[in-house]
Amino acid sequence: MQQDALDKKVLAVFAGKTVRKDLLHQIKGGENVPSYVLEYLLGKYCASDSEDEIRIGIDAVKETLAANYFRHDEANKAQATVERKGRHRFIDRVEVRFLAGENKYWASMDHFGYSKIHIVEEFYRRYERLLEGGVWGIVDIEFRVDEEGKKGSPFHIVEFRPIQLARFDMDEYVEGRRALTKEEWIDLILRSLGLEPMQMSRRLKLLLLTRLIPFVEKNYNFIELGPRGTGKSYVFSEMSPYSMLLSGGKASSANLFYNNARRQVGLVGYWDVVAFDEVGGVRITDPDVLQIMKDYMANGRFSRGITPVQADASLAFIGNLNQPVETLVQNSATDLFQPLPKEFDLALLDRMHFYLPGWEVPKNSKDILTVHYGFVTDYMAEAFRMLRKQNRFDEAERVFRFGSHVEGRDATAIKKTVSGLLKIIHPDGEWSKEDLAEYVELAMEGRRRVKEQLKKRGSFEFYKTTFSYIDIDTDAEQTVVVPEQGGGGVISTDPLNPGTVYTASVDAEAKVALFRLEVTVTAGTGKLRVPGGLDRSLKESLNRAFSYLQNVKEKLGLEKELAHKDIYAEAVDLTGGKVECPCGVAFFTAMISAIRNRRIQAGTVILGDLTIQGNIKGPSSITEPLQLALESGALRVLVPVANKAQFAGLPEDVIERMDLVFYSDVDRAVLKTLEI
Repeated sequence: MQQDALDKKVLAVFAGKTVRKDLLHQIKGGENVPSYVLEYLLGKYCASDSEDEIRIGIDAVKETLAANYFRHDEANKAQATVERKGRHRFIDRVEVRFLAGENKYWASMDHFGYSKIHIVEEFYRRYERLLEGGVWGIVDIEFRVDEEGKKGSPFHIVEFRPIQLARFDMDEYVEGRRALTKEEWIDLILRSLGLEPMQMSRRLKLLLLTRLIPFVEKNYNFIELGPRGTGKSYVFSEMSPYSMLLSGGKASSANLFYNNARRQVGLVGYWDVVAFDEVGGVRITDPDVLQIMKDYMANGRFSRGITPVQADASLAFIGNLNQPVETLVQNSATDLFQPLPKEFDLALLDRMHFYLPGWEVPKNSKDILTVHYGFVTDYMAEAFRMLRKQNRFDEAERVFRFGSHVEGRDATAIKKTVSGLLKIIHPDGEWSKEDLAEYVELAMEGRRRVKEQLKKRGSFEFYKTTFSYIDIDTDAEQTVVVPEQGGGGVISTDPLNPGTVYTASVDAEAKVALFRLEVTVTAGTGKLRVPGGLDRSLKESLNRAFSYLQNVKEKLGLEKELAHKDIYAEAVDLTGGKVECPCGVAFFTAMISAIRNRRIQAGTVILGDLTIQGNIKGPSSITEPLQLALESGALRVLVPVANKAQFAGLPEDVIERMDLVFYSDVDRAVLKTLEI
């Protein structure tokens, strides 16, 4: 491997704290060993630039693992090896606990299968983390038969050297950051994840860094859904000894939060991050789990019985999308939360702080894996754990204030995301306004993605999704969009063929739909041709519009023309839902447009239904259809004057960004719609 400029700089600044990440990939494929254990061995045997020496070192690592690393199912073999040889060296995680009833400290090892191993006081006094969840290390165990026979434990830890970092210097880490540029630092962090950033876009780099926010931000609720094979779970299983990855299965309140029988806090009390892999397969069997999870995700507290509990573990939900993103977004019956368990209701989903669009992350391949130096995993994990203690929650509001659509939970989510990115990229606390603007935009996008799905599911309760931020100094406002949102551009801002117009509707459950109506005329005998499969409400609206046309054709001077033409009408559902759409005015306008061969003004949407006598009936609510029209790219909307009383309750962006035209009769609607 040829060192690049960043490698040389990193090796000089962080001597002894980095490792070649491609070597890890070479061994990791065949060994189920934590990355930080492998990196320790690589540092011991492969500390060379010579490819020949490195190959010899990799063989030594593999031999060491074969001799000293035992799997869970080899515990009996491990004990027998110690008994037969009298002493043997292991690579394992050691935990020490104090049993008050025996007034004695006992050690246990993950893969040794024995819970009472003697350990001398020197080790757990020197390495306190042995008492705080355990430490991976190099362990020598001797077999000694008790003087009284075989009553006591025969296993004794006689040597212990921790593999995990025993000491971390935060000042050294911060000074190292100052020695690198912002771009170099981002690339170093990504290389530490095993990824090569040189061919990545700026956006992709930042998206990948958001996977690390749960490690530096307390009580952060993160979700990533996307295609298989993009490395979603790797960060949570391999990049920190303080993270627990749960794969599918049952989720119980006793396991996750609090066991009343044992009076013991669950996983959220022991880990910095609890991640749910394949979250779509999680089975919620305990009805208390969801309520406790909602409480915990909201404020880091919950109650079990009379016991109040507080913890700061972040939660990460990762899973696979089984349908194209475009389909999920454009179909009103689906959304980007589709794979989640049905028990995940709106209240729980509203507590998500950031939705990483996993479909933008490339699949793992040899091309995106780095061959350069990155931080030793354990070193970076300790840095993130120290950064977790910092509070940078309000830094976003030192420069910007949030727009009117950013409500309480939105603001919390955005500020926590910005805080996390500042900790990861600027641990020295030095950043510019441009840096902060970039992070605020990404944070708003990730939270808006959550809220857009809530709006789709939540009967418009969550309609405020036009997130923006305002520069305190200049008062300039910037709106943040969600790239995959299918609404923008659905309505063409170019003139369409005569007979084509858009309409929208809302049903009793506040579900909305957008349609494109297409009317054509051909030689015939004055008949209306209705296509098969047209929705009942659309068919009734079409028939009423045609009946009204027959009533007024003489007045409009169309009697002779209509006698020799047939009218064909079609409706295209642009949102994919099954929402009724009374839209007689739009159908009538489209008929006049087609008959007179005059186009409808570009970007126009027409609301309202029509009776056969020509009376106008407005929709029950205009708020929802207007918001949908705005997001779909509409420039102007014709609204029945009967709905004018609802004008005062419209969102500000609807009023400011669209031309709303009120009409009192169908003739005025046609006059204000057709091009002059």
